[in-house]
Amino acid sequence: MRSNSLPTSFETIMALWSRNFLQFRKTWLISLFWIVLEPLFMLGALGYGLGSYVSQVQGMSYLEFFFPALLCSSAVMVAYFEGTYANFTKLSHSKLYHAMLLAPMNTAQLLAGEVLWAATKGLFSAIGVLAVASLMGAVGSFQILAALPVIFLASAVFAIFGMLVTSLVRNYDQIIYATSGLIMPMSLFSGTYFPLQGLPKALQAVAMISPLTHAVMATRELQQGKFTSGTAINIAILFLFLIVVGRFTQKKFDQRLID
Repeated sequence: MRSNSLPTSFETIMALWSRNFLQFRKTWLISLFWIVLEPLFMLGALGYGLGSYVSQVQGMSYLEFFFPALLCSSAVMVAYFEGTYANFTKLSHSKLYHAMLLAPMNTAQLLAGEVLWAATKGLFSAIGVLAVASLMGAVGSFQILAALPVIFLASAVFAIFGMLVTSLVRNYDQIIYATSGLIMPMSLFSGTYFPLQGLPKALQAVAMISPLTHAVMATRELQQGKFTSGTAINIAILFLFLIVVGRFTQKKFDQRLID
């Protein structure tokens, strides 16, 4: 009988996603307020404030240039912090992950469920910013809606990287090393606030290693109603990051849970 059979991988992953969503639903108003408020401050200070002093960037207004990057960076930050601080508690303090693995669930399913939820939360942030920004007149074209799947994919990449950090650190303080040493510089030098062409050649090459760079580039093109070979390459690179980092993270989680 179907009722006596073990759950499929998809059912297990969605059960974990649903558990996180039910917890989020209890405080969704406060959570969304905070994950939307900071990007809106950035939009006001840079999009409108700094943007009033910049005439054009790559043939568009500074606001049009900056807004797609703001959606990407805000979403991936939410996903990354969900994958680190929130999930480190589950791993090392509440021991929730150890308990979950006593059920019909393996490490791959656990990671997939957590990454799916963190990416969803990042997408919620982007949609919230997009909704409020449209009321502020910051959304020139709703073609940017086509970029939401790319933003979700980028959020998944940063979520799995956050899970990797969680599997490596031993306390909350150590998370700051990855945040300050990698995530924050990535948010500054990924074509978010200025074109990459303004950087020295060596830094441009380094910037192209960043998954956020490819997410921003794809989002900007989709905002303009374009889908070029470059857009396809950017998306393919994001998938590659997700697969490679995901496999490495699974190995580290297996080791950590055994310890």
